[in-house]
Amino acid sequence: MERICEPELMEGLAQAQAYGAADFSGPDQALVERLAELVGPAGVGQPLRIVDLGCGPGNISFRLVAHFPQAQVLGLDGSAAMVDLAAQGLERHPHGRLRLTFRQALLPLDPGLAEQLAGGVGAGFGVVVSNSLLHHLHQPQVLWRTVRQLASPGALVLMRDLRRPPNPEAVRQLVQRHASGAPELLQRDYGHSLAAAFTLAEVQDQLREAALPQLEVRELDDRYLEIAGWLG
Repeated sequence: MERICEPELMEGLAQAQAYGAADFSGPDQALVERLAELVGPAGVGQPLRIVDLGCGPGNISFRLVAHFPQAQVLGLDGSAAMVDLAAQGLERHPHGRLRLTFRQALLPLDPGLAEQLAGGVGAGFGVVVSNSLLHHLHQPQVLWRTVRQLASPGALVLMRDLRRPPNPEAVRQLVQRHASGAPELLQRDYGHSLAAAFTLAEVQDQLREAALPQLEVRELDDRYLEIAGWLG
């Protein structure tokens, strides 16, 4: 099945609110636990600098702050509606304000802004995470350039995204299996996202083009890809 791009940003208020209200706790927590596994027990309590690319309403960003007690987390998203929802969540969790910041920013980042966010020349984030951002991007190299802009030398990268099914019937089956109880808007968007996702081979080609051979791609269960590794 050929890839069918979807809109890069979720700018509508109704769409943002639907995603903010949806329960993605299972896959969100799985990503955080996978990060903790890669960091190791000794790293969980370290003063990590983490950037969450495509943070949406901040679901994973909040979990990162809770799981890594010394971490500073920056959530970036291009949608003003999503960042507004994340900021509202921060108001309900004032304990996170000292370690969690949300910022609206479009990819690719302006070099000056990237340097500012990274903390100056030669600085950067020790951990770069992203969940379900890659399939939104019409030009996937934008994401890999952003990783290079923001990551510090030796940074850990962990990303999870959907992978494209082989045909429309497989899309329909996945929507039925994983989203049949969701609102119609989310079911529709989920089908569009599956059709917009990349295959394992396509992501491997992207990483070769981006000169990021340290990152490995693997398939997870019936719908996800994981991209992970340490930058040299």
